[in-house]
Amino acid sequence: MIAKPSKQYLKMKQKHPDFIDAVETLGKAVRQEGPVDEKTAQLIQLAAATAIRSEGAVHSHARRAFEAGASADEIRHALLLLTSTLGFPCVMAAISWVDEKLENMKPTEGGTDWEV
Repeated sequence: MIAKPSKQYLKMKQKHPDFIDAVETLGKAVRQEGPVDEKTAQLIQLAAATAIRSEGAVHSHARRAFEAGASADEIRHALLLLTSTLGFPCVMAAISWVDEKLENMKPTEGGTDWEV
């Protein structure tokens, strides 16, 4: 479950609770299937979100990576690593989507001001 769900996520959970429960169960199951730690898993999902140019998912997985212990520099570096694969414009878009949030956060906040 998302630490601080977006308004849209909460609307979907209220309107389609069985569907959202299934999505949450699937997410939990795949995370438990292997040895990848939570921080790494969120950075991988951040890369995938960037690849599909999903601003909301980039926000969500950057926030979750931060909450799992990734520093702002690690999050930005994970995005920069995508340049040769996804291209400069895609990476710059993702960086812009997370920068305003990252610049206003402190490590002890744990992403409390993120809204997707």
